[in-house]
Amino acid sequence: MTTEHTYRQRRISVFDATLRDGEQAPGNSMSPAQKLPLALAAEAYGADIVEAGFPGSSPADAEATRLIAESLTTARFATFNRASTDDVRASMAAGGARPNHQVQICGTGSDLHLEHKRGITRAESIQEVHDAIRLAVDLGATDISFGVEDASRGSKDHIEALVTAAVEDGATTVILADTTGCATPQEYGDLCASVRSWIPDDIILSTHCHDDMGLSLANALAGIQAGANEVQATLGGIGERAGNTPLEELASVLTHKGDEFGATIDVQLAGLYPAYLLLSETIALAPSRNKAVFGVNAFATEAGIHQAGILKNPINYEYLNPHLYGRERSLLVGRHSGRSILRYLLDRMGIPAQDELVDGLYEEFVASRPAGECDELDDLAQRIAGRFAEAAKAS
Repeated sequence: MTTEHTYRQRRISVFDATLRDGEQAPGNSMSPAQKLPLALAAEAYGADIVEAGFPGSSPADAEATRLIAESLTTARFATFNRASTDDVRASMAAGGARPNHQVQICGTGSDLHLEHKRGITRAESIQEVHDAIRLAVDLGATDISFGVEDASRGSKDHIEALVTAAVEDGATTVILADTTGCATPQEYGDLCASVRSWIPDDIILSTHCHDDMGLSLANALAGIQAGANEVQATLGGIGERAGNTPLEELASVLTHKGDEFGATIDVQLAGLYPAYLLLSETIALAPSRNKAVFGVNAFATEAGIHQAGILKNPINYEYLNPHLYGRERSLLVGRHSGRSILRYLLDRMGIPAQDELVDGLYEEFVASRPAGECDELDDLAQRIAGRFAEAAKAS
């Protein structure tokens, strides 16, 4: 990173984009009635801003915005807009000139998009941003953010011109979008550092990173190191293509490693997993085995060496405490388990863990187990108890 700004213990604002960017991905569509409880769950876990939708895109998004705007009490809500006066009118009609309504206006940041998507010049892109922001101000908006689409592939001189114009017109937040997830942390951090140097200290700098190369979280953290003080993220990282910065991963890093970034975050970790379960139920999101924090196996283990260490002290193999997230530790008995878990289980059942008995149980319930098959401890305890009951009857 060519330039780095140090802001000791900055509070990072959390912008939950689950209901807009997350929702627009294939298979994630939600009705207004389905969005409302998720918006309230986001407010409950501590999101600063909940993105309600894109009112200019559909009547459903306009209705969702109205419902959310009327229901939130502590969090702000945001509406998404292109640099279009029609979009701004639709957002202001749906969300109103409320003090907790952030009007997001998205401008075109790269020559690639100007030529191949928009068919307009740089000057025209700046003018449409000016028109959209000025209209939002005229309609009573007091919280306006300006997002630079495809910023990571844009020329810095054009981005500087866009950002400077937007701030002069009334934007109080600047969002840099790595729209295609093509940036590395070095590249994205350098961009954030440049933009931070162009804007006043009281202007919020926000990250919006996609995960096409698996770098969305790393890029968001690089942005924080370079002076960003807000991150746009989604529960479970859902979103276009490979998704967005996973909110739960961001919260975990800044909760446990915030000192390394000079940053803090006000998120109730225990509220994240229930919100994710509600989201998963709402959009029929299939569970992932190996997803960080929310994965089925995030706090589960079958490997004998790990289980032996966890039974002595969970800190041996758990950096994240599952109970902080409202989750439970799971020790599963499978083909990779060892005798330690059997001794633990017998002790829990009040049965002396004699070596001969343990060896027999190991051969029966571990060594000969089909690959991929696991038992929860309680289920295995019942099977072992049944085995002893049968043996007692036979004798």
